[in-house]
Amino acid sequence: MERLGYLWRWSKKYALIIIFIIILNFVLQWLYSYISLFVQVAFDVLGKESGNINLPNFLLDFFYSFKEPIKIIIVIAIAMILLQASRSFMRFLDGYIRGKTTENIGYDMRVTMYNHIGDLSYSYHNQSDIGDLIQRCTSDIDTSSSFISSQFPELINIFVTIGIGAYQVGKINITLMLVSLASIPLLGISSIIWFNYVNKKFLEVEHAESKMTTIVQENVNGARVVRAFANEKYEFEKMDAANKEFARRDMALAKKEALYWGFSDFVVVFQYALTISISIYLAYKNEVNSADIVACLLLLGMLVWPIRGLGRIISNFGKTLVAVNRMEEILKEKSEYEDNGSLEPVINGNITFKNVYFHFDDTNNHLLNNISFNIKAGETIAIVGKTGSGKTTICNLLTRFLNNTAGDIYIDDTNIKDIEKHYLRRQIRMVLQDPFLFSKTVYENISIINDSYSNLEVKRAAKLAHIDAEIEKFEHGYETIVGEKGTTLSGGQKQRIAIARMLVDDSPIIIFDDSLSALDTKTDYLIREALKNKNKRTMIIITHRTTTAKEADRIMVLNNGTIEAFDTHENLIKKDGLYKELWEIQGNLEAEFKDILEKEER
Repeated sequence: MERLGYLWRWSKKYALIIIFIIILNFVLQWLYSYISLFVQVAFDVLGKESGNINLPNFLLDFFYSFKEPIKIIIVIAIAMILLQASRSFMRFLDGYIRGKTTENIGYDMRVTMYNHIGDLSYSYHNQSDIGDLIQRCTSDIDTSSSFISSQFPELINIFVTIGIGAYQVGKINITLMLVSLASIPLLGISSIIWFNYVNKKFLEVEHAESKMTTIVQENVNGARVVRAFANEKYEFEKMDAANKEFARRDMALAKKEALYWGFSDFVVVFQYALTISISIYLAYKNEVNSADIVACLLLLGMLVWPIRGLGRIISNFGKTLVAVNRMEEILKEKSEYEDNGSLEPVINGNITFKNVYFHFDDTNNHLLNNISFNIKAGETIAIVGKTGSGKTTICNLLTRFLNNTAGDIYIDDTNIKDIEKHYLRRQIRMVLQDPFLFSKTVYENISIINDSYSNLEVKRAAKLAHIDAEIEKFEHGYETIVGEKGTTLSGGQKQRIAIARMLVDDSPIIIFDDSLSALDTKTDYLIREALKNKNKRTMIIITHRTTTAKEADRIMVLNNGTIEAFDTHENLIKKDGLYKELWEIQGNLEAEFKDILEKEER
């Protein structure tokens, strides 16, 4: 019942349209029953028998007014053609409305799912399989939307068709009506059994397909990594195993489906044989004539074929309940914006952490322990530390990708929990170590924050990121398509385009999350020098290079989730600790680098 409630939530907006489809199908099936009755009239005329014909009197009077049998037959034939032409138009209208409704419902589902997934937390996306999410937003939506607009009305139509068929046969002979309905309980029970089986097995098929889709997605995205490690054989075997598992489960379901349809066909054929036998017996007793028998056999299709189709619809109903439940599992996830602030204060760039703690939901071990520090507006801070010491976590807390479990974080004098998240993130721009570029032009990737930026602003940002000269060498310059995830660019080019994307915007706080470390030493130095000459911003640089860190106003040294030191480069290298150890390893590179720059200048 809960899953039916999910279906109703998506369909209630289109309730009137679905009701219209049901009424239209009722009219279609009622008119279809007239085809059998027209044939009954023809046999009645040719056999000169007087049968019980359930057509409106005005039609019967019209047919018989032509007196001569051949003329009556011709008029009946013309009437059948006109009737079928009218039904064909209504069928077209029915198909068009169903198709349009399916697409509209699918559109609503896709928009809702896409927007909701976009609003889910950073932690949720870190733990989700992309392939599974894609499947829920594609095939599951197609299954659900198709059932609501097409197969649900058809389900109602089945019972309408059976009712009309039974009514028309009953008007001819009650005994034949009861005989014609004999197989319906058996087909109905078998359909219910089939539904329960499909509801369970289709979920297993969905999970197997989801696993296979995830493997495909991972290998497409990581094609270069797979080749770099010559790991194609392992990935092929992994895909082959997942593919075989999906095929095995799908084939098992298909085999049972074949048995079900074979059984249904046997019951239908048996029903025809039984009806013919009883009809012959009743004709022998003069209770029916040949015209009645022909009409009943034609009407029998309205009784047995729809109930046979019930199995198909019930099968799809089971699949739909599985699909819509998988969608609802996502929609039930809490949006990160349910916990949101409302303030939009003017931000200068002062940052304060007061006794901040953080741990992930799946552990009680704190990644950050009692972190307290202050960064002044316009100050450049470098954060260094061992892998896993919490450097990136501090930035994720500042942007509220993650929420601290204790303590307070302030920007200027406002607690970030009171600031509206969209607004907060517009004030803080980040460049990640592994930047994501969209399959758009270079220009669009740089200006993606705001497409109203002028060419001059975009090129100025590219120059600051020291990528402008290389872009101009591309065949199409700034209109060059970079490919999905920037696959047509080198790693350094992608990084600098991501930096330009951040620099084109005048946000008061900028964060380099180990992104400068991915550049060569010279480019790193030139970008930092260019940033010094730009409008003063609060800058946080996460880096493993002490040569980069030393240029900062102050350096924060993280060790095991705590701040080991927070001071200038000059003071830190005089004290024993992690930073001094790193500097002693990397410091010699600084002198070599300066010598190179001096030679280039000369």
